[in-house]
Amino acid sequence: MSEIKVDTLTGKTTANDITVTVGATATMSLEQGLAKSFVRYDASSGAAIADSSLNLSSISDNGTGNYTMVFSSSFSDGEFAFTTGSSAQGTDGRIMFNSNADPAAGSFRVVTQNSSFSNVDVTHAACTFHGDLA
Repeated sequence: MSEIKVDTLTGKTTANDITVTVGATATMSLEQGLAKSFVRYDASSGAAIADSSLNLSSISDNGTGNYTMVFSSSFSDGEFAFTTGSSAQGTDGRIMFNSNADPAAGSFRVVTQNSSFSNVDVTHAACTFHGDLA
């Protein structure tokens, strides 16, 4: 097995033009495949952002289970993808994330709910965002 160690990757033609080939024919842009923001937070203690978060300046607590995540660097538009996960003490463990508003370039609103669709503050939550930064 080979190993390459570098501090910086720069495209040959354009700085962000790096293509990754997987298998015989599958290719994708390296930049498009990278997470542009991620956050881990504990909403039960005032929506504190974990130290390992990326590109997130703050979380606003809008009420029980209702938060606005504000990005440090905005996306180019609200057309980005996100993945989420959470757990909560004292619930049945089926926590659902719902965006109750259209995503904006600079922020994302999230609602955490239990299986009865009641808003709950979760003890561990995480979101990852993928898209083009402005």
